[in-house]
Amino acid sequence: MSAQDSCLSLIKYLLFVFNLFFFVLGSLIFCFGIWILIDKTSFVSFVGLSFVPLQIWSKALAISGILTMGLALLGCVGALKELRCLLGLYFGILLLLFATQITLGILISTQRMRLERRVKDIVMETIQNYRSRPEESAAEESWDYVQFQLRCCGWNSPRDWFNIPSLISNESEVHRVPCSCYNSSATNDSAVFDKLSFPQFSRLRPLARPRHSTDLCVVPANSNIYNEGCARSLQKWLHNNLISIVGICLGVGLLELSFMTLSIFLCRNLDQVYDRLARYR
Repeated sequence: MSAQDSCLSLIKYLLFVFNLFFFVLGSLIFCFGIWILIDKTSFVSFVGLSFVPLQIWSKALAISGILTMGLALLGCVGALKELRCLLGLYFGILLLLFATQITLGILISTQRMRLERRVKDIVMETIQNYRSRPEESAAEESWDYVQFQLRCCGWNSPRDWFNIPSLISNESEVHRVPCSCYNSSATNDSAVFDKLSFPQFSRLRPLARPRHSTDLCVVPANSNIYNEGCARSLQKWLHNNLISIVGICLGVGLLELSFMTLSIFLCRNLDQVYDRLARYR
């Protein structure tokens, strides 16, 4: 066996092993998404996300797992069987993904202000229509979860929640905000926790359970709530995790470039191997 044949064999099995790993990873992601769909109750109590957004994320995970498995299967079979058509398709899909990621990165960098305004408009619309459309509550529950996790209230400040029709009380002139704005670490008042009815807040205090189930959970704005808006909290989170985000993006990009290089090198050099075999016949 020549040095070139040995090199091609090494590349073939490297490509096969790497794609086999990603096939297993895609299988785990797919099974994780299906497990969330099947066993919602225990997962809701664990992560604190409500049912409707949880269904969206679980379906997204399942679809991502299937796509990862499909792409990895192309690479595995194409490398092991030395099929140029599959290797070419594998290279084309990776190139498309890489180009899409580069395009998204450029758009996010150049259109950042427009993107921020768009996100602000979506959030403010969600706040303005809070609990006014019970059949379309996924965005509202997701925003509740964001406020709860980032320890913030409203987009700019808690004042964004003032004068929202669904939160206005006829019994009192005190402004009210959703329970996701409540700062649980600032007080030990159990009365507030007894109002909580959303599953995403049930882990605030395991021993406290709502005495009755309601569709709306609110607290007075003059109580212990988060005073910082989520826009500032999101900026802090992005700033604190910028290195990790950039590192992950670079790592994914380098992996894609490596796989593309291996696949196109193997695909192009298979012609020379087949030509030598044809001459020996």
